Amino acid sequence: MKKLLYAIGLVGIIVAFFSAPAPAADDSWDKVKAAGKLVIGIDDAFPPMEFRNEQNELVGFDIDASRELGKRLGIAIEHVPTAWKGVIMSLKTKKFDIIWSGMSVTEERMKEISFTNPYIMEKQVMVVKADNGKVKGVKDLGNTHVAGVQLGSTSEEALKSLGTEFKEVKRYDNNTSAFMDLKIGRIDALAVDELVGRYYLSQRPGEYRVLPEPLTSEPIGIGVRQEDVSLKDTIQKTLDEMFADGTMKKISIKWFGDDITAWK
Repeated sequence: MKKLLYAIGLVGIIVAFFSAPAPAADDSWDKVKAAGKLVIGIDDAFPPMEFRNEQNELVGFDIDASRELGKRLGIAIEHVPTAWKGVIMSLKTKKFDIIWSGMSVTEERMKEISFTNPYIMEKQVMVVKADNGKVKGVKDLGNTHVAGVQLGSTSEEALKSLGTEFKEVKRYDNNTSAFMDLKIGRIDALAVDELVGRYYLSQRPGEYRVLPEPLTSEPIGIGVRQEDVSLKDTIQKTLDEMFADGTMKKISIKWFGDDITAWK
């Protein structure tokens, strides 16, 4: 009798297991493909990754790379400018599909979203005016100086890690405004992504100077919602193809004069 009851119970468990609803398949890529477009959140004042030219057109490294990815996937690319300090929340609330905007991969961010493999290795640096002869290195900055940084950026964290007690730290919505204040002397030094800093230097020869000691080094990746596995995998596969055939290298040389990309 006990064996019979055990057998009946076991059958019941097996039936329950196979009749239980299967976990929902991840259809994130199918949804993007059906929509016919990939919506990308960006900071449109982040040269040379993404910014507006004199004709107000979106241009930059990430813009070129994302449009090439769209061509290969057979979908349109739509860029949505957003305030950087709220960009992760905007992704999680589905205002766009991914973040592709020179975003540094950090442990804090990985608690909230997923990332593709890094496509660029980045540094955080301090920029000063070229004629600032008193500040030759990071160690020369102190409590008589006003520093600037973009709100919500990893530059903000890098500046904190420096441990310097500044007279004041001014926070900006975008780097364009920060560089303007640096130029006119409202701030003495600006913590910024090296890619951005060196781009500004190339566009305005003789105005700015990067201090020799980097604050931090960090990888740059594409941000995706944690549950959107198939979308991330599709993007990664296409990115790998773009690296393998030299396309990412060409785009890098166009915007940086050198291949600074990272792959696998």
